[in-house]
Amino acid sequence: MDMPFNTSPSLRVRTTSLNQLKKTADLAIGNELHVCPSVMSDELRKLLPPTSETVMTKPFPVRGERAITDVTTPHVIAMVGLPARGKTFISKKLARYLNWIGISTRVFNLGEYRRCATTAYKSHEFFRADNEEAMAIRNRCANQALHDSCEWLLSGLGSVAVFDATNSTLDRRQLIYDTVVKQHNFRLFFVESICDDPNIIEQNIKEVKVSSPDYYNMNTELVVRDFLQRIEHYEERYQPIDEETESHLSFLKIYNAGKKTVVYNNEGHVESRIVYYLMNTHITPRTIYLTRHGESEHNLKGLIGGDSNLSERGRQYAKALSSYIEQQHIDGLRVWTSWMKRAIQTVADVKAPQERWKALNEIDAGHCEEMTYEQIKEKFPEEFKARDLNKFAYRYPRGESYEDLVARLEPVIMELERQGNVLVVSHQAVLRCLFAYFLDKSADELPYLFVPLHTVIKLTPVAYGCKVEHIKLPIDAVDTHRPKPKIPGDVSLGLDGLSGELVAPDGVGKVLIVGDDVNAANGSNRAMGNGLAVVTEGVVVGSKDAAKNNPAYL
Repeated sequence: MDMPFNTSPSLRVRTTSLNQLKKTADLAIGNELHVCPSVMSDELRKLLPPTSETVMTKPFPVRGERAITDVTTPHVIAMVGLPARGKTFISKKLARYLNWIGISTRVFNLGEYRRCATTAYKSHEFFRADNEEAMAIRNRCANQALHDSCEWLLSGLGSVAVFDATNSTLDRRQLIYDTVVKQHNFRLFFVESICDDPNIIEQNIKEVKVSSPDYYNMNTELVVRDFLQRIEHYEERYQPIDEETESHLSFLKIYNAGKKTVVYNNEGHVESRIVYYLMNTHITPRTIYLTRHGESEHNLKGLIGGDSNLSERGRQYAKALSSYIEQQHIDGLRVWTSWMKRAIQTVADVKAPQERWKALNEIDAGHCEEMTYEQIKEKFPEEFKARDLNKFAYRYPRGESYEDLVARLEPVIMELERQGNVLVVSHQAVLRCLFAYFLDKSADELPYLFVPLHTVIKLTPVAYGCKVEHIKLPIDAVDTHRPKPKIPGDVSLGLDGLSGELVAPDGVGKVLIVGDDVNAANGSNRAMGNGLAVVTEGVVVGSKDAAKNNPAYL
């Protein structure tokens, strides 16, 4: 039986027979009817069989509404560790992941509170244990940051607060426990980063701390010397988490950037997802290349979905991509593609180990597969308008939504975090989801990210963010990007469909640097001698709105 497009199989009513949906039902043993209580008439609801005959399942999101990942109890994730151990790196990376999967998360960085409360940083003397005035300021800032974390959770604006501070003494951790667990009845999970590798510590100082506001316009050698002395002050009072004296705590310990991990008292699905995610991350330098398949026959016709072959220009792009990859001399490169013909054909000449991922297949458009936008608007006008109203949450009739894609792609993200250099060849909607993860884009921004044909997006993870380059290979292609319409239901694309130019909406192509790590990005727009157009966005570590509304986020 075909269901109306706006119904969801959230309630399975086992009945004896139902030839058609009507206010009075003729029952006889046989079929199943899938209906959503929100669209069920009062008369039909009265016909429900006894509870023992009704199987309740978790509702799908109503079309056009986002189903936020269910977190029944607010969580505080408290970092622990000496300076230069990667706590802020972990905090921001974790927040980016949790926000991407739909768990609203915010970072409260103690360093930002301290910089707001004091005058310009003088030296490591500020962190001496016997500096009573400075100690009072630091304690006041720590208490304020913890208070703000809990208040934010109490406000209902989010589900997880990451308290990014050293929290390096038993007394401090007990205070956090008393506040978070005893006073507010929240869940508390500590993440301790331990590192005794001097090479990792020095590398972290040079890559991150040199560009810190504390050391603005200071010589690198002086910065390293001062920061090492700051670490010594913390070491005098540092007490690692101990499972015997602090057996009531739940925690994860990460040794030397992931070489060893210890989990203790891990409870609940949020903590489990955090542990699994952090166990899959590493800091080894690598590059991720994202590109869509070459132009397809369906692209030329304006059809969405399907499994068509490459067009003539698409085949030219496949050869150009192979040449580009060969010229880069990428060590240990692996190639991942979807199972769609156009993606596989695009990498036919790429000389590297290849893997096929069903999870990388394009979004399933259901009843709208192999239709043009004009045809969809004509045949399903209400559906077309509903998608424009909330493109991220909207699910195609008998198909998928962008939100479904994020859930489908989570294993891909986990594996990408474990890997070295990878080339991912997939499709527009899929790459938007992956791109949004690395750029920390919101659900509203994700469905409209610019991912053009015949362009390689080069992602290079750096401290606290990701350096982004758009490399357009010199093969023309249609432009399939449909910007967010000012009027829902407007079918006009407003694009230069055949020019092959890199048309970048919303300022893409300009240098975008968000956060502290300004030295890591020297963004530029340039043309390479081999005809490739390169657009560097810079280092992106968070959305502009997040930076504007939350000074403690950066």
